[in-house]
Amino acid sequence: MDRQKKPKTSFVIGAIALLFLIIGYETALFVHKAAVERIVSLQEKPDTVYVVVGEGEEGDALGLRPRHDKKSGARHDSGEGDFSASLEMTERKALEMTEGKGARNDRRRDTVRVRAEGRSGVAQEVMDKYAPKMEEPFRFNPNTVSVEDLQRLGFSRRQAESIDNYRRKGGVFRRREDFAKSYVVSDSVYERLAPYISIPKLDINKADSAAFTTLPGIGKYFAAKMVEYRTRLGGYSFPEQLMDIYRFDREKYDGLKDLITCSKPSPYPIWTASEAELAAHPYIGRDAARSIILYRENTPPEERSVDGIIKAGIIAEDHAGKFRGCVFATEGGSPLSLQE
Repeated sequence: MDRQKKPKTSFVIGAIALLFLIIGYETALFVHKAAVERIVSLQEKPDTVYVVVGEGEEGDALGLRPRHDKKSGARHDSGEGDFSASLEMTERKALEMTEGKGARNDRRRDTVRVRAEGRSGVAQEVMDKYAPKMEEPFRFNPNTVSVEDLQRLGFSRRQAESIDNYRRKGGVFRRREDFAKSYVVSDSVYERLAPYISIPKLDINKADSAAFTTLPGIGKYFAAKMVEYRTRLGGYSFPEQLMDIYRFDREKYDGLKDLITCSKPSPYPIWTASEAELAAHPYIGRDAARSIILYRENTPPEERSVDGIIKAGIIAEDHAGKFRGCVFATEGGSPLSLQE
């Protein structure tokens, strides 16, 4: 008959240690869950902190050491370490209270008790991570929306700051779909927010060279050329005029045409511009400028027209079509566009 073998002492100790480890882990999980649920349940109820300002037993009990404010001369207290950091806001509020903004003086050694509301950094982190997100959809531009408003849209603080960091480093959301490419924007979140994304188009008659560089395929060279050409035209009359710029081809234009708009420019003063000013216009040039001056001098004001200039053969055939599309001033100063 075999004798039963007794378990070794080391095995028993190990089993007991493992059991305590499991119990400790489960307890820690329970305490953590309970603590998180408690903090989240107080989401709308900030922590209450009492600060004692002045000299007295209460100040000594809290470990607050009185000091003088250099500006107001009032005495108030500051703690040490983390306690001091957590009360930075309440100290400022305490100073305001001592100046008569609602403090309750207990008339003992000029001590003022101030009730302040705040929340520690750890509690705020728990809120950001575990508190249910309050989704409040509204129209927004992802290039300018604030971190706080991103949180209103349902993002956590960390996600909102990630989007903001991307923008601070020069990132631009050119199209609505670009927002979906951010790693913190899930497919479901994008589908929910897509109808509310509003990215204004770039007005080529108002943008500066820096704004032009935000367009795809546009660097400093083309940005400068776009501004220069706009000056010569007196303002773009239609967006396709960008393709008049040297090496600004159809492919480049197609890559950005959905991102731009063209507001109506000031009417070009064709009936009052000098010969030099007319010569600088891309569709006129030096020879045609002189001919327009002669046309103006030999045509009664009531008979002058842009169409008459074209019929007279003053404008080159390859420019005639674009010339018709420009916005010109009439004799009376009101705009005239044959494109309309």
